[in-house]
Order: sequence, then structure tokens, then C-alpha cells
Amino acid sequence: MKLLSVNLGRPRAVPYTDQPDGVTGIDKRPATGPVRVEAPGPKGVGGSGLAGDAVCETRHHGGDDQAVYAMAREDLDEWERTLGRPLPHGSFGENLTTEGIDVSGALIGERWAVGAEVVLEVTSGRIPCRTFQGHLGEEGWVRRFTRRGAPGAYLRVIRPGEIRAGDALRIVHRPDHEVTVALQFRAVTTERALLPRLLAAGPALHPEAIATARTYLEKYGAEQPT
Repeated sequence: MKLLSVNLGRPRAVPYTDQPDGVTGIDKRPATGPVRVEAPGPKGVGGSGLAGDAVCETRHHGGDDQAVYAMAREDLDEWERTLGRPLPHGSFGENLTTEGIDVSGALIGERWAVGAEVVLEVTSGRIPCRTFQGHLGEEGWVRRFTRRGAPGAYLRVIRPGEIRAGDALRIVHRPDHEVTVALQFRAVTTERALLPRLLAAGPALHPEAIATARTYLEKYGAEQPT
């Protein structure tokens, strides 16, 4: 298991974002050297956990619980076959393009050691948005990406340091529950009856997913909505 690429985005004006200034950092390109990784601060204040990576829309992106976004090269390869077009590292706006690890199958709270210094913790899956669809230029992209259910993972920074392409990636902690990134993604998108199951992941789960699951339980209790 390793990092194939560490990807950074620069602010760029585009016609497809909801940002008032029309600027996004979703177009990420591979870095050529080491990149510093550290917790950026709370959502709405902090941006990316990677130095030199732009997060232009901090209402929904960035912050400590979404400091780093990882996508498996294997999933990008599958999308290449589906879409019939090349998808270089960083094409989905991911900071880390990985090889040999099932990113969407990772457990919430799973910890990864990256290189010699950095430790990251899985918090949630990535929810697709209009900017992502515009960046890919694929009609119905949000629906298609959601239906596949392999969203990649957001991670928080547990131990800061430097990373670079080629670094080894090791799973150093796997929690004692069965809540994967893919299950969390389905629960908050297409299968909301799964929401109560997310609470088994405990405080490692993204705070917004915790709040959504608790609200669901308060409304429906043990009953399924009809």
C-alpha cells in the first residue's frame, strides 16, 4: 500500500461553482516534492490540511474533519473504463491518490500511517456537489457518482509531518465496529434507514454525520419511516 501521488489545487476561476467569486481549488495536480500535512483548524475557518492546497469554499469543505481527501487509483481506473477517458492522479480533486488500499471500504476511525511521520484518521465519505460535476464535465455526474457508492475518504490529521509520492501507507489501527466509509455514504445519501448504525463508529465519525444520525433517531426512534 502506498501513495501514488500527493495533489494540490490552486485557486482558479470557473463557470460551474456556487462560490460568489467563482473560484475553486478542485483542480488538483501532483506535487513534485514533500508536502507538509497538519490539522487546519475548525470547519469554516480552516481550509486544507496540506500546505499549498487551496480550499475556496470553507462552508462545506476543509477543516479538521475534512483535512485530507483520499481516492483509490483502483476506483479511478474503474471510472476510466466507464467514462472512456483518462483520469490522471488528482482528477477527482483528491489530495492523496492511493494504491493497494480499499479507501471506500475503510472503517470510520481507521488510522493510516503515511511515510515516516504522518498519521491520518478516516472520518467520512465525500459527498458530490455541483462543482465536482462541473469539473468532470459529465452529465448527471452527481447521480452517477452517488449510485456507485465508492466516494473515497475524508481524513483528519492525528500526527502532522511531511509526505510525498511513493510513501508507504500502513493501517495502524482498525476500530471494533463495522461502519465503513461506503456504509456512511449510503446512509447520508440514498439509504437513510442506515443512519442509526453510524453511531457505532463513535466520536471518530464526522460530527455532521453524528448529528444527522441522532436527528433521525429522535424523529423515528426504532421505527422505519414509511
